[in-house]
Amino acid sequence: MGRYILRRLIQAIPVLIGATLLIYAIVFALPGDPIAALAGEKRIDPNIVAILREQYHLNDPFLVQYWYYLVGLLSGDFGTTYAGVGVDEILAGKFQVTINLAMTALVMEAVIGIGLGLYAALRHGRASDSMILASTLVLISIPTLVTGFVLQLLLGVKLKQAGIDLFPVAGVADGWRSYLLPGFVLAGTSIAYLTRLARNSLVEILRADYIRTAVAKGLPRNRIVGRHALRNALIPLVTYLGADLGVLMGGAVITETIFNLPGIGYQLFNSVHLREQPVVVGIVTVLVLVYILANLVVDLLYAVLDPRIRYE
Repeated sequence: MGRYILRRLIQAIPVLIGATLLIYAIVFALPGDPIAALAGEKRIDPNIVAILREQYHLNDPFLVQYWYYLVGLLSGDFGTTYAGVGVDEILAGKFQVTINLAMTALVMEAVIGIGLGLYAALRHGRASDSMILASTLVLISIPTLVTGFVLQLLLGVKLKQAGIDLFPVAGVADGWRSYLLPGFVLAGTSIAYLTRLARNSLVEILRADYIRTAVAKGLPRNRIVGRHALRNALIPLVTYLGADLGVLMGGAVITETIFNLPGIGYQLFNSVHLREQPVVVGIVTVLVLVYILANLVVDLLYAVLDPRIRYE
């Protein structure tokens, strides 16, 4: 097990380098001058511009700039913004918001998605099964941007006007309640996909020979579904959830912008606009690390769900 974890961590190194190199190249190719963008419409003294460009290696070729960033990254330094603020300070203040949002969305996704999938599988071919499948298709078809604004208007603004203040529409001042509505918006499409995946996986397993044998032996239905069917169906579901954690954190850009949440997604949007290369690459680096660690945890959970799986 220890050698397997070490091997996976070593394999993650080229993935991390490739991801940071790609995003660094994309930001580098953006038109405009980041120093000029820092000042907005104001004119900066040419001498100050020259000093800043030399300080941040903006006059160097692309590979030289990336090398400076990579060397700093290996020493734990995510770089400094063009305003002189450390990227790690920015991430420390905003990363917790995105983690809270992503975990809220992940819990909603797991509970609602697996619950609806189980319900639909046990009623395969009935009207409720068809209704759930149709609902998930509608949810998949609606863009997150539309879902966010509609739910913000209906459940946030309209309910509050009716005297029911359950879902805050902006900011994080209301604690955990601030993440409920944006968490559902962020998880909406994933809930639909997970519901379909859970339903199809359970339907297939419930047709297996060992399930028919358990039924023929007279085992209680709850035990057959909970202990034999659901446990085997969880393997593809855990895989999807583990991979989706990184997707949820990366996809928080739209959700955080709609609900004005001060997370790394909102910061990423602003940093791309201002061409803050160190911030953009730093955020992407963190997201890649989260994705790699989530997939490693999923691989280790396989042995818990299925004892036949062993890592050499």
